[in-house]
Amino acid sequence: MRFVIYGPGAVGGTIGGRLFEHDHEVAFIGRGPHAAAIAATGLELRTPRGTLRAAIPVMEHPAQLKFRSDDVVVLTMKTQDTEAAVADLAAVSEPDLSIICAQNGVENERLALRRFANVYAMCVMLPAVHIEPGVVIAYGDPLSGILDVGCYPQGVDDLSVQVAAHLASAGFSSRPDPSVMPKKYAKLLLSLGNALEAACGSSAQGSELELRAREEALACYLAAGIDAALAEDDAQRRDLLHVVPVLGTERDGGSSWQSLARGVGTIEADYLNGEISLLGRLHGVPTPTNTLLQRTANRMARERAEAGSLTVEELIAELNRATGGKYVA
Repeated sequence: MRFVIYGPGAVGGTIGGRLFEHDHEVAFIGRGPHAAAIAATGLELRTPRGTLRAAIPVMEHPAQLKFRSDDVVVLTMKTQDTEAAVADLAAVSEPDLSIICAQNGVENERLALRRFANVYAMCVMLPAVHIEPGVVIAYGDPLSGILDVGCYPQGVDDLSVQVAAHLASAGFSSRPDPSVMPKKYAKLLLSLGNALEAACGSSAQGSELELRAREEALACYLAAGIDAALAEDDAQRRDLLHVVPVLGTERDGGSSWQSLARGVGTIEADYLNGEISLLGRLHGVPTPTNTLLQRTANRMARERAEAGSLTVEELIAELNRATGGKYVA
């Protein structure tokens, strides 16, 4: 089995680097200065236990890769880039190519299933950072992440069992899970704070705004009949994954914070907070907090604003203006 990591940033670089380190065949599809740096000197994967220099072949477009029957493509780009990625894949590969969506949110699988028959969902718990071209910093220890995988929309098969086994051999906790999508909806609840962290910094985590965003999401899940339960053993497994400083530095922020910090001009808020806005509109549930966070994150990305440059108080004031003073901090 060859793992083709499409989007070797924080998540993709960690997965690909750790698989490569444990003698699994890996190829990258990347772009820009990051792909150029990997092509020139290899991926530099920094972990709490040392630094790996991985000479992984990297292509800038799927057309440059000769696909094989044993390929498994792991999508790790942000959701706003998934549609273009699967279109490029479909143009140069067969429709039975196996696609794993190792991404936040719950929309990627639907996008992939429009063009490919064999789509898998992966729930990702993996603390890592990619800011500098050619470098990924993975802070998880003793394991690098928790990566459960199953067929989409449900079930397991031989490939998901094999993928989980390969990942488990490479420093991850990974299980084949026939009901992985409820886990992804539960992970989405955690990801609703990503836009808030990007806008206001890590001190905003756990604030009243984040709690309100999750309350809105749970009301939407209830109205839509969505299951978002995490099994009891998943909480216990988190003891296997601690965020540990790497080379004396701590993790600055999550994926949305990193998008602002790199100034890429886009952010995934439409598929995190925006997913709740969508559910709210479909089922008649008010979602003012998630809509505010979605719009704020998108504006900051467009303007390439500095990550963490707003305050929670500023957002609360804006929410009060948008709701006619109905929100009280």
